[in-house]
Amino acid sequence: MIHLPFTDRTEAGRLLAVKLASLKLPANVVILALPRGGLPVGLEVAKKLGAPLDVVVVRKLGVPWQPELAMGAIAGGSIQTLDQDLIRALNISHDEINTVIAREKVELERRERLYRKGRPALDLRGRTVVLVDDGLATGSTMMVAARHARSHAPERILVAVPVATDQACLRLQGEVDDCICLASPQPFEAVGEWYIDFSQVDDSKVQHLLEEARKGAEVRTL
Repeated sequence: MIHLPFTDRTEAGRLLAVKLASLKLPANVVILALPRGGLPVGLEVAKKLGAPLDVVVVRKLGVPWQPELAMGAIAGGSIQTLDQDLIRALNISHDEINTVIAREKVELERRERLYRKGRPALDLRGRTVVLVDDGLATGSTMMVAARHARSHAPERILVAVPVATDQACLRLQGEVDDCICLASPQPFEAVGEWYIDFSQVDDSKVQHLLEEARKGAEVRTL
């Protein structure tokens, strides 16, 4: 029985890890967390499963005059989705869209360099990929993350989150092999309302968590 709200992302990650461990995933599993909020969750999952942890950097494409409203998302510099219905409804021009995409690509590339520190991304070919975030409201960014992962020829893709809307999970059905979610409360206003501590995860914290995961992986291979 899951009791909401979660204390924080670490607790949510531990609970999610227990659920995933019960699925008896194959030994070739790899965890991909969506920064920034997905990293504390993903680290707990990676530790429990004894799996490597990496990031998949996704950037929301915000409406120019209302940046918190997503008109799409990008990942990996080349994978993108656009909400054409919203774009038409708000009469957003091609030039405005291209300006936002160009700006977010710069930020995506900055984060890739910062988080990886020159290390290559994990090879996903033939592996079971578990995409982890702290929650899903619309599923837009996770959809782009899934498409990015799919472009690297994994055997299976699973989405695993502590909390999500039913609509987000349904939206992802055609993109991934399964969506594991601990709780789908209603009404659902925002992911943060289901955490007592939903403080921002900054770049330095992301780097720290990735380094912790790498050190753990090195110990397991000794």
